[in-house]
Formats: sequence, C-alpha cells, structure tokens
Amino acid sequence: MTTKPAPHHPTFETLEPDGLTPVLDRNIEMLRRRRAEEQRNAGVQERIAEAVTRFTGSMMFVYIHLVIVALWVAVNLGMVPGVPAFDETFVILATSASVEAIFLSTFVLISQNRAAAAADRRADLDLQINLLAEHEVTKLISLTRAIAQRLGVEEAADPGLPELERNVAPEKVLDQLEERLADPTADDRTPEPAVTR
Repeated sequence: MTTKPAPHHPTFETLEPDGLTPVLDRNIEMLRRRRAEEQRNAGVQERIAEAVTRFTGSMMFVYIHLVIVALWVAVNLGMVPGVPAFDETFVILATSASVEAIFLSTFVLISQNRAAAAADRRADLDLQINLLAEHEVTKLISLTRAIAQRLGVEEAADPGLPELERNVAPEKVLDQLEERLADPTADDRTPEPAVTR
C-alpha cells in the first residue's frame, strides 16, 4: 500500500529586518551622546545624590539593613552572649533610622528633581516635533488636494477634509482643555474650534 505524500502548503517567509536604518541609528547615537553629555555636565552634588539613590534603591541596601537591625535587636535583647546591651529601649535605633530616612528622602528628592527637569526637556522636544509634524501634514493635505485638482481627480466627499487643512493653534487647545477640566458642565457647550488658517 502506497501512501500519498502530504499536501504541500505554501509557507510565507517572514522578512527579517536588515537592521537599523541610518536615520534610526543616527538618532539612537545622538540620544546616547546627549545622555552621556548630561552625565558629564552634572555637578558633584548631583552625582553623589544619584549614586546614593541608586544604592538605596537596591536589594543590597535592604540586605545590609536586615543584618544590622537583626544584630542590633539580638544584642540588645541579650541573645548574643558576651556582648552587653547598649540600647535596651531601642531609642538609639529609632533615632538613627529617623535621621537616615530624612537624608535618604532628601537624596531621592534631588534625583527626582533632576529627572523631572530632563523629562520636561523631553516633553518640550516632543511638543515641538508634534507641532512640526502637524504643520507638515496640514501642508501635505493642501498639496495633495491641489495636485488632485490639477489632475482632474475627483476627491471623495469628506466634510472633515477642509478642517484638516487648517493649522491647529496649540494655545487654544490648552485653553479648552483647562476650561473643560475646570468646568464639569463644559460638555454641554459647543466647543470653539482650535484651528487657524
């Protein structure tokens, strides 16, 4: 008895990416250089705060504290023979922990302020790029419509197309966002268009 070969199902090859495009590679390298430059330009105090924050946010810091607190409690409860208790009420331990918490929270705040400043710069850059992209898309829509009219191509009846050709005024968008967030009845009103010619 002969067996029929299994039917051959065509397989579609997945195209593997060739790697990074030159533009992406350049952008990644630019970001890496920028961050390295920011690290070099950081002051000594900022570097110390960042190093302390990085260490205190690690598991090694937790393990060291577990060992210290465990030994401290064991010694002052008389569980270690030959070592006299020096903090039977644990007042020194509580005071030390409080002072340490004050300094650590200050280091964390310094690092957070630096990270927030960097995040603000990146947000400003994102906003500028988005506004530029919106302006370019608006110009491309206008150019495409002009080409279509020149070639005699009938455009689809889209009532929103003329609005897409108008530039967005970011300050009006921000004003409307603030008004709507501050006023819960703002949904009942017709919004003012946030576009300009």
